[in-house]
Amino acid sequence: MTLIFPNPSRSFDSARGAVRFTGYDGMFEVPFLVEIAALGKSAAELRPSDGLEATCLSAFDTLRTSIYSAATRAYSEGRRGPLTLTSADIR
Repeated sequence: MTLIFPNPSRSFDSARGAVRFTGYDGMFEVPFLVEIAALGKSAAELRPSDGLEATCLSAFDTLRTSIYSAATRAYSEGRRGPLTLTSADIR
């Protein structure tokens, strides 16, 4: 099967310092996390004064194609969930 992302939902997980999203391999749900640091080149780019959650979700939306590509690579490499994507995975 192929990993797909039919649901554009994502959520901020402040406890883990990440954004959560889900992919699907057939009928199997595959959970992912993207570290906050992977969403911007520096803390200044994340503009925490604007509200960290909103800023991180906006950054996720901007990088969505790259994040989905990185998630697909990580999943195809055999990593299992929840898979955490870092800056090294996305860049």
